[in-house]
Amino acid sequence: MIKPRRLNKGDTIALVSLSSGMAGDKEYLHKFLLGKARLENDFGLKVIVMPNALKGSEYLDKHPEARASDLMEAFKNKEIKGIISIIGGDDTVRLLPYIDYEVIKNNPKIFMGYSDTTVNHFMMYKAGLISYYGPAVLSEFGENNKMHDYTVKYINEVLFEGKNNISIESSSEWTSEFLDWSNEENDNILRNMNVEEHGFEVLQGKGEFSGELLGGCIDVFQMIAGTDVWPKKDEWKNKILFLETSEDEPEPDTVKYLLRNLVAQGIIDEISGIIVGKPSNEKYYEEYKEVFKRVIALEALKKNLPILYNVNFGHTAPMCILPIGCKVLVNLDSKKIIITESPVK
Repeated sequence: MIKPRRLNKGDTIALVSLSSGMAGDKEYLHKFLLGKARLENDFGLKVIVMPNALKGSEYLDKHPEARASDLMEAFKNKEIKGIISIIGGDDTVRLLPYIDYEVIKNNPKIFMGYSDTTVNHFMMYKAGLISYYGPAVLSEFGENNKMHDYTVKYINEVLFEGKNNISIESSSEWTSEFLDWSNEENDNILRNMNVEEHGFEVLQGKGEFSGELLGGCIDVFQMIAGTDVWPKKDEWKNKILFLETSEDEPEPDTVKYLLRNLVAQGIIDEISGIIVGKPSNEKYYEEYKEVFKRVIALEALKKNLPILYNVNFGHTAPMCILPIGCKVLVNLDSKKIIITESPVK
């Protein structure tokens, strides 16, 4: 896997709308501008907004090729050192016909986002480029009142400092509170935070396990399984599968069916362990745990396959960054994830 160069203050990054075009809708533009300003002022980056990114929901819904064009042009532009997804959505899969994987491979640079951006991460994996499952512009950089310290810490450690042995530990607090994004007054209101009562939880397994990270939002897997970007069974060998559920808060039966599909593909037979994100709002918190235990331990007969649960990534706040394609070590005794190699060059 190719590691992109780390970010430095003064670098130019590009912002792209690869699924939803809501950032360009007038009721949400203020939140986009807040996120953009944070990237410039808090992180010292120069920001380019790609030509189609703010053309609005109606236009981008009708023109997936325009969204893909922005991504390809951002990779081709030698001035641009990183690319961040503005927000997720539900139809990034429509970009697949317009992607040139050689362009990505030959112009390695940081790419980050989550949720429906899972599709783009599998594009990066197909091209052989390490990418970063982490903050998006509207949601994290545009966080109400101020960004979470936990989120900022991992942005700095993973993307800018690129240290070896970065330790990911449980946040002491979390929130899934939603304040109406269309109300500009909410930009200044702190969301209510909950005290973390569980920390990272070990569902099964013991000791340590390691492997390269590969995964994303499980809601999205069903859209890309069987496509050219979905890894073959042997590509999952010794990988650590990380997955999370979206703000749609899928019912436990839905998660059960999606996990069964991964078992049927033989993926669960290949991996070294599983990392599961904190469920949005902690809805179905206990129910999801039972689903994992049933499908993995009882149905797939993998009762010793390690599973670490309730990790701060994906559709929760604050969040860490998981570098896809990087090797990590998971210690179930200390309940820590260690990125054992520098996630950037």
